[in-house]
Order: sequence, then structure tokens, then C-alpha cells
Amino acid sequence: MATIGFIGLGIMGTPMARHLQDAGHTVITSKFHIPPKQELLDNGLQFADTPKALAEKVDITILMLPDTPDVNDVLFGENGVAPGLSKGKLVIDMSSISPIETKEFARQVRETGAEYMDAPVSGGEVGAKNASLSIMAGGTEGSFERALPLFKLMGKNITLVGDCGDGQVTKVANQIIVALTIEAVAEALLFASKAGADPARVREALMGGFASSRILEVHGDRMVKRTFEPGFRISLHQKDLNLALQGAKAIGVSLPNTAATQELFNSCAAHGDAGLDHSGLVTALERMANHAVA
Repeated sequence: MATIGFIGLGIMGTPMARHLQDAGHTVITSKFHIPPKQELLDNGLQFADTPKALAEKVDITILMLPDTPDVNDVLFGENGVAPGLSKGKLVIDMSSISPIETKEFARQVRETGAEYMDAPVSGGEVGAKNASLSIMAGGTEGSFERALPLFKLMGKNITLVGDCGDGQVTKVANQIIVALTIEAVAEALLFASKAGADPARVREALMGGFASSRILEVHGDRMVKRTFEPGFRISLHQKDLNLALQGAKAIGVSLPNTAATQELFNSCAAHGDAGLDHSGLVTALERMANHAVA
């Protein structure tokens, strides 16, 4: 069993770290903005004074942070992870951040003699709790094989996509599909409800056909039952679609439906709903229709 550094113990990071603890690993953390959950403390969570001190104590450091600037700050800010790295150490960034910046982070970390992987995840809070996350990794074959036993404690569908940055590219593609599918489910259920049909029964019927999807199953149910407590907040999906649109501009690709869906998320945020689960996108369509799915 190993001692693993883990920075970013939020909605996703807490259950991910707990799975590592349950497997017998010691987890050490540092620089947290949200106090760690009691379950981690009860399970032996340890602390380092700074990210640098953490990196000095462990061979593998995992990051699970909200956005690109947060990762930059933890890695390269004052007393960041990077000065505590040396040959043989490995940094695994499981956040969802900019693919372009990821390549630069990898370059700087490798200059210390350490290795770097990006390994963003999909599956939300439910997937994190159930250890069923999809993990999209970018890095060397050697780093992947070293990280794989840890990934298997947190996820099920684990793929080495390519070198550093390719994991983040894959996550951005995932977030495009998820956002547009949420929007499609929201439109369909709103149409059905406004037309006078029971949206719960419509959803049930659609689950048996070609329109069936995990999003129809989980987020369609949230839309019908109005359960928008965040598993993955609208604000975070806005961040991911910003990465998609910025990347598309950089490589000369048009993503018209991604842009339209981002505007619906923007509408939600303008109405004070950025903290809702991303299935709450339906509320933007409901306002335009003057009709609620439920």
C-alpha cells in the first residue's frame, strides 16, 4: 500500500479519495478551500502544510480541481507541487481543464524529472461514489501502467487515449456530447409536457427505444422530479463548453450547437441558477415556453 497525495476534495474528489483509502492506501492532502469531509478524517486522512511539502512526501500526487487557473496555482504557485517534485514522482491531474494549458503543465513538470498525466473523468458524483467513472488518460505508457491500479479503484472504463493533453481533448468532446444530449432530452420532455402528455410516462416509453440514453435515464428523471441538487453544476459545464469553444476557435472548427447550448447555460446562470445540476438547463427552455416539464 502507498501514500497518495490528493488535492481537491470536493463533490467528486471526496469519494474518489475514499476509494483509495478503502483499498488500504494512505491519503494526504494540502491547500483545501473546502474543509475535508468527516468520512475522510475518520478514515485516516493526513495533512501537509503546503502542496510542495505534500509532493516531497509522496511518489504520486493526484489533482481534482475546478478549473485551469486552480491547477496552475497548485502546481506552480507559491509553495506549489512543482518544487517538491523529483525524478520518479508522478503527477496525475484528474481535473477537467484546458488541453492547451495541460501540454504546458506537462512540459514544466517533466523538467523537474517527474512524469505527468492528464486523466479527466466522466460520470459525475454518482460515478465517483460508485467507483464507476470513465477515465480518459493522456501520458506515457509507463505512467499509465503505474497509475492503472489506482484508476481501477475509482473507475471502470479506463482508456489511454494518447500523450499529455489528449485526455483533456477527450473530456471536452465528452462534455459536448453530454451538454447537447441534456438539451435534446429537455426539449423532448418539454414538448411532450406542453402537448399534454405525462412527461414521466413519455420518458419511460422512450427508455425502451432508440432514444434511450444514460442522460434520458438519469437527467430526464431529474427534470420530471425537479431534483436539481448538483451532481455536476451548471457553472462547471459552462467552463467545459468554454474550453470547447475556445479550442474550436484555435483550430478553426465551427461548433454551432455547442454554442447554442452554452447560451442556454448562460441564461440559467443569469437567473441565478449556476449552482444547479446541469440537468437544470431545462429551466431555460421552460422560461421561453412559459411551461414547466413537471
